Amino acid sequence: MLQKLPFNNPVLTASGTFGYACEMSGVFDLSRLGGIIPKTITLSSRSGNPAPRTFETASGLLNSIGLDNDGVDDFIEVKLPYLRTLGTKIIVSTAVKNLDECAALGEKLQAAEGIDAVELNVSCPNVSGGVDFAADSKLCERVVAAFCRNIKLPLFVKLSPNVFNIGEVAKGAESGGASGISAVNTCLGLAIDWRRRLPRLGNFFGGLSGPAIKPIALRCVYQIFRAIKIPVIGIGGISTIDDAMEFFVAGASAIQIGTANFYNPKAAIQILDALPAALSELGAKNVAEIVGTLETIQNHQ
Repeated sequence: MLQKLPFNNPVLTASGTFGYACEMSGVFDLSRLGGIIPKTITLSSRSGNPAPRTFETASGLLNSIGLDNDGVDDFIEVKLPYLRTLGTKIIVSTAVKNLDECAALGEKLQAAEGIDAVELNVSCPNVSGGVDFAADSKLCERVVAAFCRNIKLPLFVKLSPNVFNIGEVAKGAESGGASGISAVNTCLGLAIDWRRRLPRLGNFFGGLSGPAIKPIALRCVYQIFRAIKIPVIGIGGISTIDDAMEFFVAGASAIQIGTANFYNPKAAIQILDALPAALSELGAKNVAEIVGTLETIQNHQ
């Protein structure tokens, strides 16, 4: 259970990898999920970045979607009515270009029915200025505070691994009023077609996700957990129960399944089904008992 938002269970699906959930409705019972984070929305519609937008890499996926979406009004009028019927928590992922957008976007989301929480994406590496708010603790604090002034919903702030000290940025989000931290977004990367001497993506750089970034994400979760008092939601390369347990032990109170949804749409449910046995193996009754219990090798010598 996370502060201010009691999920039915700690297994969620990550924004940008689960569409608006209707695409996955025939795969499994979506009500079994702890929560669904649909594709990130913005105040106004965005056409996204030029194609090609995705490229598969070794143990990962490089993407440069560019927050392509139809805007918050379309989401509330067209997408949200269906999401409300799914019987699980709906956490809306959103992003802003500047502080001025926080009020308008926050007010619209607060007034909409069926939203259980908001995930503020301050860390998308695929848009101009997308990581500005996640690169500096004071800027992060300012944008979170601006958003919190206009919503009463729980607010989770999604941070970037592409920073020098992610613990300090998490402190900024906490000081601004965040209910929790989502960690982490994708790692900035580049893929090249050397024969043509061209980038593989239309926007040149892209965000790397999948198993390749799991060690980075684990490091970030561990550092954030030790820096703040609010809960952490772990994201990055999670596809199996072993991955999930590593994140819990590192400090995550919940997890999001992202890229794995593309190649194993049942990954989230498989992890959820395997969770009781994994907890039992550690002599734990629930996830809360193992969160942040990572020890040093010296303690076992």
